[in-house]
Amino acid sequence: MRFRISRRTSFTLALGIGMTASASLAGLSGAAQAAQNGAACGDWGAWQSFVQRFVQADGRVIDYSTPAQQTTSEGQSYALFFALVANDRATFDKLLGWTRANLAGNQFDAQNLRLPAWQWGKKPDGSYGVLDPNSASDSDLWIAYDLLQAGRLWHNPAYTQLGQSLAERIAHDEVANLSGLGPMLLPGAQGFRNGNVTRLNPSYLPLPVLRALAHEVPDGPWATLADNAYQFVKTVSPQGFAPDWAAWQNGRFVVDPKNGDVGSYDAIRVYLWAGLASPADPLAKPWLGALGGMRAKVAQNGFPPEKVSSTTGAASGEGPLSYWGALAPYFKTLGDEHGLGLARTRLAALGANVPGREPVYYDRVLGLFGTGFIDGRYRFDEAGGLVPAWRTACD
Repeated sequence: MRFRISRRTSFTLALGIGMTASASLAGLSGAAQAAQNGAACGDWGAWQSFVQRFVQADGRVIDYSTPAQQTTSEGQSYALFFALVANDRATFDKLLGWTRANLAGNQFDAQNLRLPAWQWGKKPDGSYGVLDPNSASDSDLWIAYDLLQAGRLWHNPAYTQLGQSLAERIAHDEVANLSGLGPMLLPGAQGFRNGNVTRLNPSYLPLPVLRALAHEVPDGPWATLADNAYQFVKTVSPQGFAPDWAAWQNGRFVVDPKNGDVGSYDAIRVYLWAGLASPADPLAKPWLGALGGMRAKVAQNGFPPEKVSSTTGAASGEGPLSYWGALAPYFKTLGDEHGLGLARTRLAALGANVPGREPVYYDRVLGLFGTGFIDGRYRFDEAGGLVPAWRTACD
């Protein structure tokens, strides 16, 4: 703007129905599980379609819906994550290489690192390059996470070292110590602090990412930041709806002075990140509990609102396909079968080719997060570690 794979079921059979029926049930359960695992381990068609439509051969992710045909650090960071989920190291390296060369001016190595520019694309004179050199901290967090997980999963210490260096740079440039609160993530390195007002974005704080950084870079602010992030989201969502933006002023969280209390295209990711967190994380359940307004609104209307007031709960419009991608994990983790069924039905449209209608970047990105999770292609463990299906169910 900006996971469960295996399940063990036991059956108790009484009155001498016996071992044959029990074995039959176990066999059916095993077959169903094998079918799910096989689907998760095969080629990820949705990812391959995304690469074909949105990723240049050199590793640049393009949002064609914008006049500048922009590339953002967000797009690069999400694509790096999906490449890791897909075990697509060739594309991962292309994405990383393009990011290094174009968003970070070739200063993106463990010993020489600067934060990537958030926006790159077509300039008014027709040339291409950086449009805004400021950083976007959510993308930076995701890139650091992607690198740390790639180092672990692909046994490559160079990725790990780069991820650690990036995490340290984020902590230095994009984390502020707010009086009365402690460490909090700024939306970028520049431009979000004005006098006693610090503007913040709730969708920039995925709990699994913060947990993983705390695990991999334990001397950083990440564990405390996770606690503060939960307090932030809970406080600014009094009706169970997250706003796109909020602020810290005079020792408390307040409505954002620039954008007000609206929750829409940024905030939809707050529900996504909450749904992706491991249920074993002590903050996962209360974090989801703070966001119950969206579940209730979908149950009432059959669709998520496009815009909602976080302070009053007043809603308007109907959210697009991207919203269903974000909400699918939220419904799944809540155990809301009705909401999840609605999401699955709507997300089936992602694979349809409609003549005259170009696929939308944000729909496809959030759709990959959502369908990848509910289809068992990945999950996060309690420490925020990525558990892709190719590591657990594909042997």
